[in-house]
Amino acid sequence: MREYHDNEWGKPCRDGRKLFEMLTLEGAQAGLSWATILHKRENYRAAFDQWDIAKIAAYDEDKIAQLLTNPGIIRNRLKIRSAVTNAQATLKLGSLSDFIWRYVDGKPIDNRREQFGDVPAKTELSDRISRDMKKLGFKFVGSTIIYSYLQAIGVVNDHITSCDFRGYETETQLHV
Repeated sequence: MREYHDNEWGKPCRDGRKLFEMLTLEGAQAGLSWATILHKRENYRAAFDQWDIAKIAAYDEDKIAQLLTNPGIIRNRLKIRSAVTNAQATLKLGSLSDFIWRYVDGKPIDNRREQFGDVPAKTELSDRISRDMKKLGFKFVGSTIIYSYLQAIGVVNDHITSCDFRGYETETQLHV
């Protein structure tokens, strides 16, 4: 968890494959702990073709059935199917990065939170993005999931002000 926090969480990312990975993992996390998902992250990468969006979009019922037997991932039919549906919706978008970053004119929002209790579960921005994504056919993109996603990919910086890792000088396209 510390490595994820210190080296990845909250750092602006514009890499489409990485953005899709994080969207899928945030959806998989619904109702579970983030630690559970992080422990299964490498299994997810292997199971989902290293996050090749075009391959995932083409998964058929046999592939979904195979994924449901994989003990290395969360074996929830709706969550697995949402990855396929979201890959298809992402391909229609053209660029997940352009889609997400246009909501903030390409610049991260620095919330300068003083303490953990200041961080909301969702915001007007996450409400709007969630609504728009649902209209485009995305699944597992409720406002709370989307706010967590925006934090993870650095669209919003919710590191508390005393955190040593809150600042970022340059944007990064992490390929973790």
